[in-house]
Amino acid sequence: MIRLVLILALWGFASMSAAMPVRLKDLVEFDGVRSNDLVGYGLVVGLNGTGDGLRNSPFTEEIMTNILERLGVNVTGEQFRPRNVAAVLVTASLPPFARAGSPIDITVSAIGDSSSLLGGTLVMTPLNAADGQIYAVAQGTIIAGGATARGAAAEVTQGVPTAGVIPSGATVEREVAFDFAGLSSLRLALRTPDFTTAARIENAINQSFGRHVALMLDAGTVELDIDGTGMRSPAHALGRIENIMVEPERRARVVVDQRSGTIVMGEDVRISRVAVSQGNLTLRIEEAPLVVQPNPFSPGETVIVPRTGVALEEEPGIGLAEVRGGTSLSEVIAGLNALGVSPRDMIDILKSIKAAGALHAEFVVR
Repeated sequence: MIRLVLILALWGFASMSAAMPVRLKDLVEFDGVRSNDLVGYGLVVGLNGTGDGLRNSPFTEEIMTNILERLGVNVTGEQFRPRNVAAVLVTASLPPFARAGSPIDITVSAIGDSSSLLGGTLVMTPLNAADGQIYAVAQGTIIAGGATARGAAAEVTQGVPTAGVIPSGATVEREVAFDFAGLSSLRLALRTPDFTTAARIENAINQSFGRHVALMLDAGTVELDIDGTGMRSPAHALGRIENIMVEPERRARVVVDQRSGTIVMGEDVRISRVAVSQGNLTLRIEEAPLVVQPNPFSPGETVIVPRTGVALEEEPGIGLAEVRGGTSLSEVIAGLNALGVSPRDMIDILKSIKAAGALHAEFVVR
C-alpha cells in the first residue's frame, strides 16, 4: 500500500504572488559553454581476490599482456591466472574552459565478472572524446561505494562495489578548441522553453544595458549582441548578465508517482466546477480447513474438510462533494486530506477529474 504522500505546492495558495525571481544563469545555458564526455578502457590492479576470472573475461588478459609488454615484461606464451586484476571502463566529463593540467573527477566501472573494485588501483588510462582524440589521462586509487561478504552458502552485498570514483583522478592533457573571445553574438538556450520567460529575459537584459542588445528568437532562444553591449569581451558581458534576476513562467502541471504515492503540483493549477464521489470496496477470503478424525479403532481415515469464509465490505466514501469553479488544486488536496482520503484514492480522484476535463493542467503519471 502506498504510505507516502508528498504534496509540493509552489507558494501553496492561489492568493499569493507569482514565483520569486531567479538568476539568469539558473534559467539558461550559454551556447558553446558546455562539457564534453570522455571514456577510456583500462585495468585495475591490487584487488583482494575479487578480480576478473580470465577464462570468462579474455579481454582482461589481453589488456594486461599489452600493459606488461609496454613496460618491458615479455609474457608471450605464459599461462597466468591472477585474481587481483579487473578490466574497467573509465568515464569523465571535461568541463568547459578546462585547461591543460587541470584535474577532473572520474568514474570507474567493472565490465567483467569482478565482484568488487574496493581498494584497487587504476593503471594509467587515456580518456578519449567523441572525435577519438585523447583529452585526459586517468590513474589513482578507487573509492568504491559498497562491500561484499560471502561464505560457503551465503553472500551479502551492500551498495555497488563494482563501481567507484577517483576524485581528481584524471589530468587534462588537451584543451577543447573554442574561440570564445572572438564571438560577436551569443545565444542563450532556455532550459524550459517558454515564450513568456524568453520575453522577460530579453526585457531584463535590455533594461540592464539601457539599449536593445537582446532579441528573443523563439520560445527557447534569446540572442545576445556581444558587440552591442560595449563590453571588452564576451566573458565580461556574460559576467554582467548571468546574475540578472528574471521571474520565470511555468506551465500548470501535476506530477503523480503511483509507486511512492507522491503528488507534486504547481500553483497555477485550476479546477472547474465538478462533483466528486469516492468509496472503497474490500473483499476478504479466509481459508480455515477443518481436520476430521475417525473414531478410535475404527477403519476410517483422517479427512480435511475445507472451510472458506468470505466477507464483502464497502467503506463509506466521501459522498458527492461539489468543487466550485476556479478552485486551486492545493485547496482540493487540503479538503481530501481533511476527509482522510488515502494516497491511492487521492491519485485516482485526480485522474478522474482530469478525465472529466475539469483539471486544467498537464497531468504526468510516472
